Amino acid sequence: MGIAFIYLTRKGYLLSLLLIFWCTSSFAKITRIEVTSTAPYKNGKAFGNAGSYQQIKGYAYGEVDPTNPLNGRIQDIALAPGNSKGMVEYVSEFILLCPVEKIKSNGLLFLSLPNRGNAFGADEALLKRGYVVLWCAWQGDVLPGEGRLTMKVPVATANGKEISDWLRTEYSVVKPVKTLNLSSGVFTGLAHHSYETVSLDNKKLILTKRIHEEDPRIPLDNNDWAFSDCTYVPFPGTPSTTNISIKTGFDPNYIYELVYQAKNPLVLGLGFAAIRDMTSFLRKDEINLDSSSNRIPVKATIIQGVSQCSNFIRTFLDLGFNQDEEGKKVFDGVDAHIGTRRISLNVRFGRPGGGGMQHEEHIFPVNLPPFTWDDRLDVISGTTGGILARCAQTNTCPLIIQTLSSTEYWQSRASLTNTESDGTKDLPIPENVRIYLINGTEHSPMDFIDPITGFNTNNNPVAPTLRALLVALERWVLKGTRPPESTYPTLANGTLVQADKAGFQWPAIPGIPFKGLVNNPPLLDFGRNFSARDLSGELKEPPKVVKDKRYVVLVPKVDADGNEEGGIQNIAIRVPLGTYTGWSLRKKGYGEGDLASLNGMFIPFKLTRSERIAAGDPRLSLEERYASNAQYIAAVKKAGEDLVKAGFLLQEDVTPEIENAIRNYPVKK
Repeated sequence: MGIAFIYLTRKGYLLSLLLIFWCTSSFAKITRIEVTSTAPYKNGKAFGNAGSYQQIKGYAYGEVDPTNPLNGRIQDIALAPGNSKGMVEYVSEFILLCPVEKIKSNGLLFLSLPNRGNAFGADEALLKRGYVVLWCAWQGDVLPGEGRLTMKVPVATANGKEISDWLRTEYSVVKPVKTLNLSSGVFTGLAHHSYETVSLDNKKLILTKRIHEEDPRIPLDNNDWAFSDCTYVPFPGTPSTTNISIKTGFDPNYIYELVYQAKNPLVLGLGFAAIRDMTSFLRKDEINLDSSSNRIPVKATIIQGVSQCSNFIRTFLDLGFNQDEEGKKVFDGVDAHIGTRRISLNVRFGRPGGGGMQHEEHIFPVNLPPFTWDDRLDVISGTTGGILARCAQTNTCPLIIQTLSSTEYWQSRASLTNTESDGTKDLPIPENVRIYLINGTEHSPMDFIDPITGFNTNNNPVAPTLRALLVALERWVLKGTRPPESTYPTLANGTLVQADKAGFQWPAIPGIPFKGLVNNPPLLDFGRNFSARDLSGELKEPPKVVKDKRYVVLVPKVDADGNEEGGIQNIAIRVPLGTYTGWSLRKKGYGEGDLASLNGMFIPFKLTRSERIAAGDPRLSLEERYASNAQYIAAVKKAGEDLVKAGFLLQEDVTPEIENAIRNYPVKK
């Protein structure tokens, strides 16, 4: 057994982080913790009975044995440079929050995955419950920047020589711009590593543009684009191996595509090992922040992922990383929000951000089977698999709560997680999994006019529901108390339907375009050196689209107002002020008619019956729904009470939610 002590001095008294770990030469492990700062969290603010928290920032130094079969699934691990012991090293930045009075902790280690390096603030409701909160970097392509947690990973080489291969990338913009990062993708921007081009000469390459995914690709003249940066210098700009520029600029109406020869792939799959090893390291004994004998025993662990971090979790489980190298379970619980696919982290020249939308990056390597949690035959591809297949074999599967917004059904084919892949029947989900759709919500609730669509986005809140379900997961993990039964649309109860006008029953709201468009991913073939089952290997770009092999994606049925059925209906849906969607269509000049990324719409009801009739709106007006303010408020209070009883709203959130609903009511009588 090895023991690592880290002592810090602040204002004249001794603080320490005591970390105890077991290790042998064959175990991947955290070899060193470097603490860079320690301070009272939020200036020592007290959080309920848990009191004040201490914040520790630092770096975890880890090493992985490439010969261990559990690490052999990491793409190019055998091609990464090793240290004197033959181990592959990485460094992961972290932030840790612990109650100062450790006896007030509930013993739950809660790892919240940073999204693109961003460690969003801890939910105060969780701190009041005594959680130990950890953020740990996993994304080796995130560049250093304000507030971003980074991870250092090695570059793969072939016998010490540079590796290069063909890489396909797409570019879509919201506004005209001259220069973009070469390969960091649609959503990731300048904060992410871009794989260098082998040559600045573009004469043998073809940059194309098209308005819609399946439109013919139109080549640009090679004199009109360059590997360069035009941020400060007019075209052709300053030569650059990591940027691409167009003479007339990138136009928001087009999807641009380039296949170029990239070099120096990062071993990004080490991100899975970092999360596994850091968590295993911390849970082995106790967390201690001072030199006393008063420590925090880690009773259980939960991992939370939102959006691409949720997709990271699915891939983490799929590849078997919830088993550490001593054969023990890493995470007891999973809180996975707005993620239904896997992530392209563990491929050569991996790019984990974005991918697989209906309009942009449609044939990115993410919408590939398996989709289901348990081990099943995929009737479209003919392959068998499941996200939990490997952990089921080793008895290391966690308890899982998966929460979805409406957008995941339209853009991220959420129905495939629990239906046959040809859309013909419902499939059961495992006993350790709960799935909840929060009706009428978009991927990330926001309130602004979307420049791509011209419509207001959907700000229907999800946070109160998520908070209630996270507490339910906590009780499931710590006490064995079962959470509410899964609540999502199904074919059996008629709430899961084809996304056409007849099946979807969309009301004819004036001025709102509807075409029943949904993201039906095709079956893709990325070549013999790529494993679709493991979403690992080397990609042959562009992939082959297998003819007549397209998945059938279904969506939630709506009522006469256009609001969804078959999931958790929060106050905004039970007592609506308008129609809340998880989808929206692009306007002219932005790929007109295609789905608008991850945004939805809020379409308010008319105030009066006369306004509704004049506009030709089939939905009842507010005055027709609620005879008075008092009637509206009574309905809101009743909805809050019902949600608490169902386990989808905490009692402490009822008053704020009622106040929020009343604030948003536009009619005063």
